[in-house]
Amino acid sequence: MPELERLRADHASAVLAFELANRAYFAASISDRGDEFFDQFDDRHSALLAEQEAGTCAFYVLAADDGSILGRFNLYGIGDGTASLGYRVAQHAAGRGMATRSVRELCRIAAARHGLRTLRAATSDENAASQKVLAKAGFVPVGPAAPADLGGKSGTWYQRGVSPA
Repeated sequence: MPELERLRADHASAVLAFELANRAYFAASISDRGDEFFDQFDDRHSALLAEQEAGTCAFYVLAADDGSILGRFNLYGIGDGTASLGYRVAQHAAGRGMATRSVRELCRIAAARHGLRTLRAATSDENAASQKVLAKAGFVPVGPAAPADLGGKSGTWYQRGVSPA
């Protein structure tokens, strides 16, 4: 059964394979990362690990039994008991409840491991699947998201309180 794992250095090749395999799928609902992201992936991966070590972010991957990555689930902007949540799930894994289960688990982890009390997440108006995941995971709409928050798309911020239980 796939499990959330904290991002490690040895995840790099599997994460890159995940991002490349799903690039077009992701670009349909969120901004494309651009060629530079892929060209400089090793440096970017190292930078993420450094941010994680500093405690400003926490990155998790949903890893399949074979080590392939099915999704990425990130906490960023950690501070004052709050963080923003971002996630993406592979096209072949979408629609099977993995995103909802993983977001719920990350909410528990956010409180238990990172001492967080509130999580926020933004999604574009066109991304009905993400809106559904957030609602099923207990997030409620709290206001509009600026286009700058969503790569030029309009959308909504969602929020929920979290606890380790």
